[in-house]
Amino acid sequence: MPAVLLDVGGIFHLPEHEKVLGAFARGGFAARASDLDRAHYAGAARFTTDYEGELPWKELWDDYLDAYVGACGVTVDTRDDVLEHLHAEFSVGALWSRIVPGSLDALRDLAATGARLGVVSNADGLVAQRLREQEILQVGPGTGVAVECVIDSGEVGVLKPDARIFRIALDALGVGPDDAWYVGDMPGIDVVGARAAGIHPIAMDPHGFLRGRGYDVVASLHDVAAAARGERELGAA
Repeated sequence: MPAVLLDVGGIFHLPEHEKVLGAFARGGFAARASDLDRAHYAGAARFTTDYEGELPWKELWDDYLDAYVGACGVTVDTRDDVLEHLHAEFSVGALWSRIVPGSLDALRDLAATGARLGVVSNADGLVAQRLREQEILQVGPGTGVAVECVIDSGEVGVLKPDARIFRIALDALGVGPDDAWYVGDMPGIDVVGARAAGIHPIAMDPHGFLRGRGYDVVASLHDVAAAARGERELGAA
């Protein structure tokens, strides 16, 4: 059974609704809370894997926000103002604090398979604290699911898709890349980075935005748990 390394954004955390709705309102558009979670995955799908060299962060992030506002139905006359306010709101790391509905139950399902678990996240150095306080997971015993490591780029000084951040996690678990899966939500960061480290990538896509991309896609961690138990095969969408 492979070890499973997990992202945080899009897996356990999404942007906090109240703050995002406030940014939309300041831009002159009344967004609906029911559109926001889906909008994230629409934006994440814009982080494509078909670039060469360094990650074109600004270009891909602009594409993310463009898809995000499009999924929320932003009108042409307010688009520029909304994007300006969203850029400012999304620059705050603490924005990513809304627990993905159903993610804790799915994590418990995955943990019950006996798979060794760890976290690799581009964050602000506080992601382990947030996850522990929200009783999602922690290293060692606690009220959440026990994992073996939480590797936060803000602590280790290396950002995905750099393969080194994944190798830090592999070393913490004492496993090789051939014996690990990585589950993330932004292919241009997570699939590219996992592949660079020799780890099998899996993309989180609960809304079907990543069909036909040529890598494994799941709708929830329940799917990963089923694959770990041998009940289903992972396959490219």
